[in-house]
Amino acid sequence: MESLDYTLLGLAILLFSVWCFNFLLHILAIVYGKWKLSRKLTPVVPLEELPGVTILKPVVGVDPHLYENLETFFSIKYPQYELMFCIQDEMDSAIMVVQSLVQKYPDVDSKIFIGGKHVGPNPKVNNMAIGYEAAKYDMILVSDSGIKMREEALMDMVLHMKENVGLVHQMPYACTRKGFSSHMEKIYFATQHAKMYLTANFFNINCATGMSCLMRKNIIDEVGGLKHFSQYLAEDFFLAEMFINKGYRLRVSSYTAQQNAGAYSIPLLHKRLTRWCKLRTSMTPATIFFEPFSQCIVQGCLNAWAMSYLFNFTGSVVFLVHCLVWFLLDYILIRVIEGGPLPFSKFEFLVGWIINEVTYPGVILRSHFDPKIVWRNHQFKLKWGGRVEELHSKQTV
Repeated sequence: MESLDYTLLGLAILLFSVWCFNFLLHILAIVYGKWKLSRKLTPVVPLEELPGVTILKPVVGVDPHLYENLETFFSIKYPQYELMFCIQDEMDSAIMVVQSLVQKYPDVDSKIFIGGKHVGPNPKVNNMAIGYEAAKYDMILVSDSGIKMREEALMDMVLHMKENVGLVHQMPYACTRKGFSSHMEKIYFATQHAKMYLTANFFNINCATGMSCLMRKNIIDEVGGLKHFSQYLAEDFFLAEMFINKGYRLRVSSYTAQQNAGAYSIPLLHKRLTRWCKLRTSMTPATIFFEPFSQCIVQGCLNAWAMSYLFNFTGSVVFLVHCLVWFLLDYILIRVIEGGPLPFSKFEFLVGWIINEVTYPGVILRSHFDPKIVWRNHQFKLKWGGRVEELHSKQTV
């Protein structure tokens, strides 16, 4: 009986310590995010001495915001860059959209590559393969077609590329669009996701996403080029891991990646997050255990028991105070990421925050039930270590 008491005491102390550590990470994300996102770099060398950049734009299909998103890359404030639009299907209607922009901006160095090149199961890498091989600059920016680029963002990313840095990435966020679904994207990416992203970057832990990242091509070529990473669906993770293993650091830009997809909804967001959970589980299996314990509700319940056991506090009161403090810290964090007032009301934030915290544990559970991943019109079987095997095509939205 005495040994059981000591076990429960040790467990309660451990859970309370984890709770305290989590709130320290929350505060770290706020402080670091405020410093990082408000710290704009300026060139210390003449503009003509800055390295040229090849921008790879894999494009698949057309959505209502595609033209607007792609056009932002023709007005980037940077002295020397080339745009390489990569389109897999020669019948893709996106070709007409890109061609119209190329004709509209004849002074911008831009090319269109159609057909891609099969180098592995990853369709994004296949699409970019020819454009990557034709790149004339050593700096490569991979940028998804759903990204709306700010004029100063590329300059900022290049200035972060110091001698000891191999990859500079933008933290995912979302543009302001119509509807509550847009609010939900902002709430997720600027609270739960931002907390993880900023703290991981602070400790130089691999958290890079491939939607917008600047890399050194010569280092990638040392391991066989971009095609080497086509065996993985999350090529961005393994590219970043390669740079770390070679002694380079990762840096996050002072500008967020503004996601501006034309098709968005809460179910689509949850499908996307489920896919990301599956990938994280296959690449870093420890997340199976740790990720659930990073959630507000799970931590609140566990800490309510721990504090009632250690201090004889009322568990329900502890849980409610826990949720209130978590909510307030998330509200501060999203204000930091947004850089000012939110484009929706405090009540809408409250509702969206509750929905996100209540539904995300379900996202985690669903990710463990089926190892298959559906991405655009492709279906894959996920293997341990992040490798994938393509099964068969499946037309999806």
